[in-house]
Amino acid sequence: MARTVAEQFVQVLVQAGVSRIYGVVGDSLNPVVDAIRRTRGIEWVHVRNEEAGAFAAAAEAQLTGRLAVCAGSCGPGNTHLVQGLYDAHRSGVPVLALASHIPSSQIGTGFFQETHPERLFVDCSGYCEQIIDAGQMPRVLRVAIQRALSGGGVSVLVLPGDIAHREAGNPTGTGDFVTERGTLVPPESQVGALAGALNSARTVMLFCGAGVAGAHEEVLRLAGRLCAPVGHSLRGKEWIQFGNPYDVGMSGLLGYGACYRAMHEAELLVLLGTDFPYDAFLPQARTVQIDHDASRLGRRTPLVLGVHGDVRETLRAVLPLVEQKSDRTFLDGMLTEHLRSLEGVVDAYTRNVERHVPIHPEYVADVLDQLATDDAVFTVDTGMCNVWAARYLTPNGRRRVIGSFLHGSMANALPHAIGAQFAFPGRQVISMSGDGGLGMLLGELLTVRLHDLPIKIVTFDNSSLGMVKLEMLVDGLPDYQTDHRAVDYAAIARAAGLHALRVTDPADVHEALAEALAHPGPSLVDVVTDPNALSIPPHITTAQLRGFALAAGKVVLTGGVGRMIELARSNLRNIPRR
Repeated sequence: MARTVAEQFVQVLVQAGVSRIYGVVGDSLNPVVDAIRRTRGIEWVHVRNEEAGAFAAAAEAQLTGRLAVCAGSCGPGNTHLVQGLYDAHRSGVPVLALASHIPSSQIGTGFFQETHPERLFVDCSGYCEQIIDAGQMPRVLRVAIQRALSGGGVSVLVLPGDIAHREAGNPTGTGDFVTERGTLVPPESQVGALAGALNSARTVMLFCGAGVAGAHEEVLRLAGRLCAPVGHSLRGKEWIQFGNPYDVGMSGLLGYGACYRAMHEAELLVLLGTDFPYDAFLPQARTVQIDHDASRLGRRTPLVLGVHGDVRETLRAVLPLVEQKSDRTFLDGMLTEHLRSLEGVVDAYTRNVERHVPIHPEYVADVLDQLATDDAVFTVDTGMCNVWAARYLTPNGRRRVIGSFLHGSMANALPHAIGAQFAFPGRQVISMSGDGGLGMLLGELLTVRLHDLPIKIVTFDNSSLGMVKLEMLVDGLPDYQTDHRAVDYAAIARAAGLHALRVTDPADVHEALAEALAHPGPSLVDVVTDPNALSIPPHITTAQLRGFALAAGKVVLTGGVGRMIELARSNLRNIPRR
């Protein structure tokens, strides 16, 4: 039986299936940390920054679907949580954050480390409440947990340290948490309207997001019935690209293949379980959207029809009503264009790769894809690593690829990998880290070593913020403050106690990655890659070309002719083939 509020808090977490809490111990958290020490079945995972703890919890929750927990002590301790909680909340994964607080009697006095966490976390959570009396427990905690599990994203509980010390006001008791969500079947009227739209359109294109998880078979059956090309967002890639004979790649800033053209040339575009944010890549007409969250319908583009339902249930309902199309001209044309584009992407890193220094990052990603296990978990830093993962990692229905794909935070890959490895200690976890992201939360190398996590960290080390550089150039601005001095991250990793290798010669890439992946403990491979290897979107607008030309002119006028030549040489291989 729990004697204190802190013990009660921990016991309820154990009842909810929580086996660890990520955070940094200290002051107002001490009662909870001590309760964890004395409770079987739950552990404290020490990280070097609470931000990393929140990212780790987000990854664990995303991969397992179960509640994950992070914590921060009063003031700066819990404000560090914000970045990772935004990431978790926007991804809609069940995370509970404990934001401990200053003594309750000091709230409002300007006390040491005083903040207002009950206000601070409102925008990055679906539930945020403060415990001001022991009698609120355990009821409020149970509400917070169920709110997170219901699909609402993050729940935050603010708990002053002195209240955590107090005697429990109520028995802890027991209670079941509902973790399995029901399926949403669309109204018959919408199913009939959807069938009518699909049957009347001469050509149809399907664009899939993360909402097609569990609906792979149904999507392919529909594509076969409609002779429809199938594209995907980055979050949808792992759920639909594998075993897909209708695949035409991605659209958006990271895209490749014929996806963009298919979206714009089809008589009807069907958005399946995606809240694709880049409306400029959508045709803004002739669009049907299917989503379990009705608030997303029509948010990115005008719709001819919105359907409120889970993708799998909706397609199961509509398939018997969909007529078989016989004309494959549109589909075959898009598949042919997609093949040509893929051949160009492959050619980008196979031409003279043995002699190209700095190393093609595309080549590194491709070799990593070949060597990784069939059930590997990849965590991907925001920026150019997103591009290489999107284009070169091959899904198969068992691999997972996660990143800060909605919040777009830097430095997510390594802390995400920490949570992934704790969640799946027997699986291969690979962090595709940019040197910018790794440098931002470099202390988490110490976390990896402390817990002896066998994470494999592949650092795409171009001494540059590559995506920022590209953003500046297409906006007509010469890149500024995007490049920095080279750093030997392998030396840093070795000093932290990790197995580490540094690669500067492309001939050594395969051997180094193979050695790192085979190493039984944590390892890091620091690959020095081409800083001028930038991603060109599948559709380049006139404004983007004008901006790039303007930026190039400014660089040349300031004496940077040599830099522009090197940039042009590096990116010639990335121009989409028509």
